[in-house]
This record gives sequence, C-alpha cells and structure tokens, in this order.
Amino acid sequence: MGFTHFDENGKAVMVDITEKNDTVREARASGKITVSREVFRAVREGTVGKGDVLGVAATAGIMGAKRTSELIPMCHILPITKCKVDFEMDEAESAIYCTCTVKVTGKTGVEMEALTGVSIALLTVYDMCKAADKSMEIGEIYLVKKTGGKSGEVHNDLHPRGEGETGRRRSGRTELDIL
Repeated sequence: MGFTHFDENGKAVMVDITEKNDTVREARASGKITVSREVFRAVREGTVGKGDVLGVAATAGIMGAKRTSELIPMCHILPITKCKVDFEMDEAESAIYCTCTVKVTGKTGVEMEALTGVSIALLTVYDMCKAADKSMEIGEIYLVKKTGGKSGEVHNDLHPRGEGETGRRRSGRTELDIL
C-alpha cells in the first residue's frame, strides 16, 4: 500500500480526485475527555461559569468539521450536508465521550472532518472547564466507521462497534445528545 499524498519525487501533494464519482459518504469519529468529579457534576448540572459547556462544544465541533480543509493542508474542501455532535457522560469514569458524524455527497470521504469535529469539541470542553480542573485528559480519538466510496463500509476493528452512536456499551451511563 502506497501513500497517496506524495508525488513521484516524494513531495507532498493534494490527491487528484477529479475523475472520481460522487457518492454519499459518511464518517463517525469518537473521543473522550476525563475530568474531575467536580467538573463532571458542573457540566452535567449546567453550572460551569462559562455557560452551557456541551452546547458550545457541539457548535464548536460542527464549526471545526466544516473548516477542516483550512486546518489540514492536503484536505479537500467538502460541501458537508450533515454534521452532528453527540455527548455521553460516564459518571463511573468521570468522562465525557464525544461522537461526531459527518455526511457528504462527493468525490472523497469525510473521515478527517469527523476526527476534527471530535477534537475541536473536546478541546472546547477543556477550554471552558480549565479554570476548575488542570488535570483533564483528552484521548481515545479514533474513526469508528466510514461508508461510501470504492472502499464501501469500513469499521475500526480495534474498538467495539454497533452498540450505540459511539460504539460503546451503554450500561451505567447518563446519555446527553446535542443536536
């Protein structure tokens, strides 16, 4: 398997997708932020001083997904037709899980947009809560699945899948979806 973002001289290039057919493509990415018990309660109860943390983070995640081509040099500009950011709060872990689902009809996939959306949403949670918790950790950011294009449906076999929006088991968790 060769890398597609290099020319015959080893220089970085944007992949030419001109001849590819438009297809419906969708990608879902997931990640989490682990926070202190105090911050977890404040986010859940909506008492963080900067406001509605998950509402702002969802908006930021959508904005991040839409601007991926401005942040990642070789990404194509895509006409995103759907972007949804969801959160699930896991009290036992004191963690907030984030999932970003992005959809497009186009010549290339939206994996980078979904991954960027999750990353920006989690960074926004961090930013809004950093005054109360200096030990938050962001991690486990990965592509859950993608569909469309010549590779069809692809699942990340390193993580559980098909058990909810994030691919995580749903037991023992409070769920909060942001549209």
